[in-house]
Amino acid sequence: MAGNSRRPGARRKPGTKKGPTKGSGGKNKRSLEGRGPTPPAEKRPNHKAFRSDGASSSSAPRRPAGEDRAAPRRTAPRREDPDGPQTVLGRNPVVESLRAHSPATALYVAQNIDVDDRVRESIRSASERGISVLEVPRGDIDKMADGAVHQGLALSVPAFEYLHPDDLLEEARQRAHLARVEPLLVALDGVTDPRNLGAVLRSAAAFGAHGVLLPLRRSVGVTPVAWRTSAGAAARIPIGRATNLSRTLSAWLDEGLVAVGLDGEAGTDIDHLDDVAGPDAARGPLVVVVGSEGKGLSRLVRETCTASVSIPMADDVESLNASVAAGVALAEVARRRRA
Repeated sequence: MAGNSRRPGARRKPGTKKGPTKGSGGKNKRSLEGRGPTPPAEKRPNHKAFRSDGASSSSAPRRPAGEDRAAPRRTAPRREDPDGPQTVLGRNPVVESLRAHSPATALYVAQNIDVDDRVRESIRSASERGISVLEVPRGDIDKMADGAVHQGLALSVPAFEYLHPDDLLEEARQRAHLARVEPLLVALDGVTDPRNLGAVLRSAAAFGAHGVLLPLRRSVGVTPVAWRTSAGAAARIPIGRATNLSRTLSAWLDEGLVAVGLDGEAGTDIDHLDDVAGPDAARGPLVVVVGSEGKGLSRLVRETCTASVSIPMADDVESLNASVAAGVALAEVARRRRA
């Protein structure tokens, strides 16, 4: 009988029996050894901690053949350089930018789109201003938008050109001389919302300011959103940029200007500006320094200012928006200058 023969080779050696063995669960010994302890999250390629450390796919270990691959991760939309050329997308933003006379180099119109009044106005306005109007396949605008909604319209805006602080002061003095008044400037410290910047530019132009100064870091620049919010004021008022705001203000003080900072915690109201900043400070060479709504003025800028004043408000209101505070202060300065 098979298996009972005692001749050499007719019987299996102990431990070589095929198939499941007792206690193996249907697996051989090597499969039961396991893969060892679970590695930390930052060393597991599919864990978010691994990606957040900046590990590249080339440095990640290869998956064994036949292992399921995870779904590809969707990359975030590409961000434009805030100081470089930008693209305005969408019918309303494009037509508003053209109405505000934003500087633009080209208007892109997708082929075979539904033409409405906004498209017609955009094409007509761009043509009248000498801006190139290009009809391109929709896929080209899709690439420019990088996943954002564009509605078939895109406006290419060049980088804004800022003045050096010294040139800004000289330009302000020339404008003030023509108006037979003393220079009035506005300096912003930590304002990061482009709508706030646009509103400040609009108030500065409305109340007779001769220039606006922005810091290079921790501050928004003149973006298409800021330009639209300014309603064209960005084209009428000089705008400069300082590498170090407190150092620039200190240099302006040496040039004879008075720097007044708006500080909600200041003990003096803006009604008593002349008492803390000097007699007729509002009528003299003046720079109004406005901080962010949340943090206000930075310590170095506050210490550099000649004086700090606050805007009287109701007790249940903590602070004003930066653009509103700038408008109130500039209106008070303009009132005193008219008087």
